[in-house]
Amino acid sequence: MKLLEFEAKQILQRAGISVPDSYIASNEPVFLPAVIKSQVPTGGRGKAGGIVVVQTEDEYSAAVRTIANLPIKGFTPRTLLAEQLLDISRELYLSIMIDKSTAQVSMMANKNGGVEIESQDGFQSWELGDGNWEKVGQELADYFDLPEQTFTLQDLIENLYKCFISNDALLIEINPLVVTTDEQVIAGDCKMELDDAAIFRHPDWEFESEKSETNFVTLDPNGTVATVANGAGLAMATVDAVADAGLVPANFLDIGGGANEASILAAFNRLMEYPNVRVIIINIFAGITRCDEVAKAIIAARSQIDNLPPLAVRLAGTNYEQAVELLAQQDIAIQPSLTKAIEAAKESV
Repeated sequence: MKLLEFEAKQILQRAGISVPDSYIASNEPVFLPAVIKSQVPTGGRGKAGGIVVVQTEDEYSAAVRTIANLPIKGFTPRTLLAEQLLDISRELYLSIMIDKSTAQVSMMANKNGGVEIESQDGFQSWELGDGNWEKVGQELADYFDLPEQTFTLQDLIENLYKCFISNDALLIEINPLVVTTDEQVIAGDCKMELDDAAIFRHPDWEFESEKSETNFVTLDPNGTVATVANGAGLAMATVDAVADAGLVPANFLDIGGGANEASILAAFNRLMEYPNVRVIIINIFAGITRCDEVAKAIIAARSQIDNLPPLAVRLAGTNYEQAVELLAQQDIAIQPSLTKAIEAAKESV
């Protein structure tokens, strides 16, 4: 299972590894300057035009529009990452993986990180697992010629190893590992691959890259009601109920069984492509997809998407109470049933 960059960095951050400040890019920037990055499961994004530095709101808007519709090696992003623009002093390479020849966890480093790392020579490697982070950290600091960062690198290696083991990873590659001009050590980019066979140990795994393509179908490009549901059966029932109520559904959208805040927010952005939508009906019966994740996406959509239509929300299932609390803080009502949600939608239309 290959994760997208923003998913991998969320895991790194939880493991105590420094990553740039970031947000999921939508219509309006949260901060500038920033780097807009296409979130596709392949390399070569920079050369393909999928990574752009923006300084102004106009540059931001242009980059988001362009990158959102830019296929890279057959992949078109559903999510864009907007990230802090770092003041870079050096770019290094660091990865941790399973060495099949020795059946050990191995770390590999190079003094020259960044693009075309595969063409570099002079890689140095270490076997990990004995817990002697001081020794390996000292050797890595010597190799990088960063004696002042010895303690930082010791902590980084230890956290990276623990992250690798606890997440059943097959590969964690930080390229570049950035040293900033103010001497911070930050994971500038990250590729992470997890073991599919270990999914039974991780009920919390909810990755965009784990799911197949979102089941999104345009029914009427001039429709007045957009729909969001999870599960093909529930999505179909939602569309049928909207039509039976005399409304015109614009789309069929099944966000899948493992949707998270970022992927749901991306779905909202797709719905904004319909020019005549007057209301969005959200009908979620949560299992693997959690109500609180949906609530967070709703709140993010309201704050980040210009001219978002009124929302008619019906939620039930996993983490419902947390969702109620989150939405109540934003004065967003949850309807008790799909029927009530459609009645609320009819008032908006």
